Amino acid sequence: MARKPQENPQLDMTPMIDVVFELIIFFVVTIKQEDIFSKLTCNRPAPSEGKATSDSDDINVTIEIGRRYDGSPLGVILYNKREVKRSELDAALREIAKVKKTTPIIVKCAEDSPHMALVDVIDICTRNELFSISVFTL
Repeated sequence: MARKPQENPQLDMTPMIDVVFELIIFFVVTIKQEDIFSKLTCNRPAPSEGKATSDSDDINVTIEIGRRYDGSPLGVILYNKREVKRSELDAALREIAKVKKTTPIIVKCAEDSPHMALVDVIDICTRNELFSISVFTL
């Protein structure tokens, strides 16, 4: 029995696409990556003699936030282990920002501390252009 010739013969592209994808996968898997880091030339700076930091670098700013148990939603803010108002904290951080804007600020929050107090502290820090803020949970 003879086959009838088709009027519109079409080439099936599916096997060809499969072969191309297999070749791509083969080349991606077998390619050897060039080690760029072995070709970089850099010199480390020599260790400096003497003290590496000045006295102004030793500033540690720790702010603690806790819950106020008198029903107030604002929370307690402790600066250097002393309860302060937001305006007092703003004034203290303004003085620190005058000395060094890259001073690290460590904010420690209690688990049950209100979010509003944390937002207030971060707002005060950014208002005084102190952007090196770390937040921890107690």
